[in-house]
Amino acid sequence: QVQLVESGGGLVQAGGSLRLSCAASGRTFSRSTMGWFRQAPGKEREFVATMTWTGSTAYTTSVKGRFRISRDNAKNSVYLQMNSLKPEDTAIYYCAAAKGSSREYDYWGQGTQVTVSS
Repeated sequence: QVQLVESGGGLVQAGGSLRLSCAASGRTFSRSTMGWFRQAPGKEREFVATMTWTGSTAYTTSVKGRFRISRDNAKNSVYLQMNSLKPEDTAIYYCAAAKGSSREYDYWGQGTQVTVSS
């Protein structure tokens, strides 16, 4: 059974930083695309960042230069370093993984809450 478990969320003041982690189990994702999404209250889930198994990355415009996605294939994990946080970054953050190298995500975590106070 595949599981993605996020951690690292919390309450932080604007301008602060958080590092989200996502640990995968049940299969290896070393050759899969992994990513982060978020859903703010009253809004649809949106893409945040993605990283292919080769190391290529992509970010939504609003987080470019502030967030950094990384992965450790040996630990079957993906991370999201979030700096210069803004109140509009407040959301539940979800980890996602594809079965392969596409950006069609097949597996999702349960989410971790990030709250940025002004």
